[in-house]
Amino acid sequence: MPIIKSAKKRVRTARKAAVRNSKTKRDLKSALKLFIKSPSSKSHAQAASALDKAAKKGVIHKNKAARLKRRAAARAKAAGVKPGKAATAKKAAPAKKPATKKPAAKKSAAKK
Repeated sequence: MPIIKSAKKRVRTARKAAVRNSKTKRDLKSALKLFIKSPSSKSHAQAASALDKAAKKGVIHKNKAARLKRRAAARAKAAGVKPGKAATAKKAAPAKKPATKKPAAKKSAAKK
């Protein structure tokens, strides 16, 4: 057990990070297993999303995520599943209201 205060804090922080990372890994593994068990457009989208999240959080390397996504796409194609928009669909941004212009500020008379 560490004696120094900062080392104790690092132990606590590392423990929290390990819990977060294990949850992400568990979600990733379950999504991949679900896709392998029954390839469908929905399960392919979930697997790709889980891979992207794990890579973004640094749980797995981004190249590994890209490799696994490529293999999943090849498996989906072999199974006759069309990944299409479902695999890479992003939520549409809400429509923005047109910007309204504010009237120009009145200039006051110059002081002498």
